[in-house]
Amino acid sequence: MYTSILKEIISFMPMETLLKNPMEAAIKNETGPCITHILPIRDALDILSGKWKIPIIVALCVHKRRFKELHRDVTGITAKMLSKELKELEVNKLVKRTVHDTSPVTVEYSITEYGHSLWPVIRELRDWGLKHRDKIIYHPEEA
Repeated sequence: MYTSILKEIISFMPMETLLKNPMEAAIKNETGPCITHILPIRDALDILSGKWKIPIIVALCVHKRRFKELHRDVTGITAKMLSKELKELEVNKLVKRTVHDTSPVTVEYSITEYGHSLWPVIRELRDWGLKHRDKIIYHPEEA
C-alpha cells in the first residue's frame, strides 16, 4: 500500500521537489494523511537506527562523559563505531561535543536539551519492549 502511494508521489512530482522536501511533495499531492505520518516516523527511525544510538543517548542522559568512559559504558561497541555514532548524533543536534583546552586535550560528550526530548520516546520503547518480551518469551501461547 505504502509503495503505491510513494510511486504516485514520484510519478507526479518533479525529482527536484522530492529531493528538497519530500514531506511538502506528499502534502501537495494530497496522497492522504498516511504518508504525512510515515515520513516523520521514518526520519525518527533513521536518526535512531542501529543498536548503538539509544544506548549512547541513555548513557549520556545520566551525565556527560569522555570518549573512553562511553566506550566502557556501552558494552560491545567498538571505538570506531562509537566515534561514527557520536558524529551522527552530533550532526542531528542530540549530542554536544566539547573540547577542553587542557594538556592533554580532553573531549567530553553530553546530551543536548533537544536530545533530552527523546527520553519519553525511549521510555515508551522500553515499556513496550518489556511487554513484548513477556508476551513472546514467557507467555507465547497468549497470542
